[in-house]
Amino acid sequence: MRAVLSLISGALFGAGLHVSGMTDTDRVRGFLDFAGAWDPTLAFVMGGAILPMILAWRLARRGTPLVGGSFPNLPTQEITRPLIIGSVLFGVGWGLVGLCPGPALASLSYGGWQGAVFLCAMLAGMWAVPPLRRMLDSRGLRA
Repeated sequence: MRAVLSLISGALFGAGLHVSGMTDTDRVRGFLDFAGAWDPTLAFVMGGAILPMILAWRLARRGTPLVGGSFPNLPTQEITRPLIIGSVLFGVGWGLVGLCPGPALASLSYGGWQGAVFLCAMLAGMWAVPPLRRMLDSRGLRA
């Protein structure tokens, strides 16, 4: 049951990305182009996602998930060096390419080698970070 609900949720998320145009890299880069032809569409999409999540987090504090297990703990409010570095890398990649992980996966459904290249590079980066962090930590260098 949990896998079915996860599949439905993922499909709904991907469909929402397509309908809202967030898999269009030109539209995303247009949102980031404040000095040029700024496209506010992404701001409305983010606002449309934030509002239901506020309600979902409030409801999550009161009960348990419908399909078992438990809700994750709330994220910490601490701003750390890894958080800053990761945020900068995410922002640079998003600004250069116009994709983040969700739209990158959704973009695979309509073809295009650029989305596949980005997804491979993103997965390679995600795979490379844990050993790199262990190496830096072992040498006393904190990321």
